[in-house]
Amino acid sequence: MVSYDELNKELSNNLKPIYLLYGDEPYLMNMALKKIKKSFDELLLGINYIVLDDSNIDNIISDIQMPAFGYDKKLIVVKSSNILNVDGRKKTGSPIEENLATFIEENIDDITESAVIVFIETAASKSLPLYKAIEKYGTTSEINELDMNHLINKMIGVAKLYKVKLEPNVARYFVENCGTSLDVLINEIRKLIEYRGEGGVITTEDVDLLSIKQIENKIFDLTDKLCDKKIDDAIRILDNLIYEKEPLQVILVQLYNHFKKLYLYSEAVAQNKNIVNALNLKANQVFLVNKYKAQISKLKVETVKTVMEKLADLDYESKTGLIDLDIGIRTILCNYCS
Repeated sequence: MVSYDELNKELSNNLKPIYLLYGDEPYLMNMALKKIKKSFDELLLGINYIVLDDSNIDNIISDIQMPAFGYDKKLIVVKSSNILNVDGRKKTGSPIEENLATFIEENIDDITESAVIVFIETAASKSLPLYKAIEKYGTTSEINELDMNHLINKMIGVAKLYKVKLEPNVARYFVENCGTSLDVLINEIRKLIEYRGEGGVITTEDVDLLSIKQIENKIFDLTDKLCDKKIDDAIRILDNLIYEKEPLQVILVQLYNHFKKLYLYSEAVAQNKNIVNALNLKANQVFLVNKYKAQISKLKVETVKTVMEKLADLDYESKTGLIDLDIGIRTILCNYCS
């Protein structure tokens, strides 16, 4: 297995016959795929460019065997097929996975001469024969979200390309508010770059004005107001979420998950456990620990537990028609957090 940086260097040389890119950062995986595509002078869908997913993955062996019709090689891209993902209840892969692994072992010379196969998946089991075959004859790379420092430097670098200044503290504020997905961050930073223009300086006020916060960050804003007993401001954030057409059921689930994290934080502290592990945070989400700490310091644990219970009850009661979900959420927030 190689890192993303190592993969990029490798793609600048002669391509290997098979690649497996998997993880939770689709932007970087798609960037690697673009680099692979550039190695082909021309790509014609259905001729020397085949795209497969979970609906047609069964055709992969016949697609590999089919001639490229006038082209030296063809590119076969397999996206989100789950062919390398093992169900938790079983230890083996699917029949097509086993057949494909055997086919690669028996025909690797022909594949090397006629095709480049790229698998792009969210998860992959290293125990599967197909994974082992890809690793043996090609390259595997697990590509996950960048850590906070890399994300900050990436955003500063993107802004610099357009001659727009982005200070590290503003870049951190931007990432903390807009999430850690590069797809989202790249789109949002482009808006800020266009707003400020060449020679401009992006500020935190610009981020608040133009950037679309992820719902998790909006829930943080809402609960910050609750912790400060500013119930009118909290309800105003709730109204904005509804105005932005965020489904009430999603808001309910996000609120429940947030209060659950607050409870897990308090339990981890009481039992001297690792807080990051207790909250199941990614490496680039460690900054959230201080935000949970600040909130739980203003709330009683008993209150947090009660809100969790009331939100869970509301989920059932709203689904059975006993109470309107909108009214229920407002009632809980006002009764237990004011």
